[in-house]
Amino acid sequence: MKKKFNPRIKARLRKNRQVLSKNIDNFFGWVKGAKLVELKECNIEEDPVRPELDNNFRTGYGRKIYGVEYLGEIHAVMCFAYTNKVPKSVDELEKLSTDAFLQTAMRDQSGGQIAIAYTVWSKKKGGGKLIVKEVFKKIKKSNHLNRLVTLSPLTDMATKFHERNGAKLIQINETTQNFEYKVL
Repeated sequence: MKKKFNPRIKARLRKNRQVLSKNIDNFFGWVKGAKLVELKECNIEEDPVRPELDNNFRTGYGRKIYGVEYLGEIHAVMCFAYTNKVPKSVDELEKLSTDAFLQTAMRDQSGGQIAIAYTVWSKKKGGGKLIVKEVFKKIKKSNHLNRLVTLSPLTDMATKFHERNGAKLIQINETTQNFEYKVL
């Protein structure tokens, strides 16, 4: 009985391993076909970080919205502001991004030198990490950006997310914290 039992267990384990491997490939398969797109607006009710900020703020002077699109559907969103200094609050972010935008408009240049990610969320597993990676590539290719910094809430979730994705904490503020992703 022992000889018949072991081959059956081994066969079952092999089969389960194959099924699991196939399911994981299907689960993350969408990542390979996804692409980064600039959005005119986003559904702010889906934003778990800063739902109080409307689309006018998110697309105002020196601010943009990017999404990861797959088969015509947005699976992750990241909002940015371009500044020349690291902000400590959302109010300061608005002032610094507007200021950087107006300075560069007067000099006929591109926006600020620092990309500030102030909100990110994902509707699908792996989307958050993917959008960070894709935006990181975009920043590396740009001529005017030399830093990628976050304006994150003071939560364990934000800290763990950024540290897992390779960012370093650069300062803790009254209501926010800033992480920096190394660009060069």
